[in-house]
Amino acid sequence: MTPVIVRSIVRPNAGVVRQLGEYGVATVHEAQGRTGLMRPFMRPIYPSASVAGAAVTVSCHPGDNLMIHAAIEVCRPGDILVVAPVSDSTDGMFGELLATSCQAHGIAGLVIEAGVRDVADLTRMQFPVWSKAISAQGTVKATAGSVNIEVSCAGAVVHPGDVVVADVDGVVVVARDTAEEVARLAEQRLLKEKRSRERLRTGELGLDMYGLRAKLAELGVRYVEDAAGIDEMKR
Repeated sequence: MTPVIVRSIVRPNAGVVRQLGEYGVATVHEAQGRTGLMRPFMRPIYPSASVAGAAVTVSCHPGDNLMIHAAIEVCRPGDILVVAPVSDSTDGMFGELLATSCQAHGIAGLVIEAGVRDVADLTRMQFPVWSKAISAQGTVKATAGSVNIEVSCAGAVVHPGDVVVADVDGVVVVARDTAEEVARLAEQRLLKEKRSRERLRTGELGLDMYGLRAKLAELGVRYVEDAAGIDEMKR
């Protein structure tokens, strides 16, 4: 494929993005049928990191951050850079200087399936980053890649303009066209969880609340009073 930089993308509704960010990764993931979650090795560089925004995607070569620099030019305030090297990499492809540039252009955060460095500085700046690794290994600026094309990042397909939600639970991707519906389902799920929480707080067992006793019986699980009951079953 010829390397390209797509300047203009369609972005999701800002209000919907904000809602999804408030609901959080776990709720959004469940609300859209447990899809869109990136691999669990994608971790925030500091525990309180949390962000939601439109994806500006970057396809680049491992150990080469040229296209990250190129992508910053086409970002809008509130966007999230999603960087996917074309092959495995743990090199420190992003650090304090790039974060300074990102903040100057209003970029909300970074998701990168590679390494980052200058973590103490990024934390001090409160620039939210989710990465595969932390590494001081330097990089080059030598190889062409693409910006705003479909990429696969940590097991999730990301299109330009998709909603990316990230927090301490990980990173989840919501297709732009389904974002409004997923937000509606996420709100319903939170209301349902609130009711369940209240029941559990009063001492009701999940076995009864979720009707799981029938499932145990269906699976052949038997109750016995003590170890002697196990011996009896073996006879």
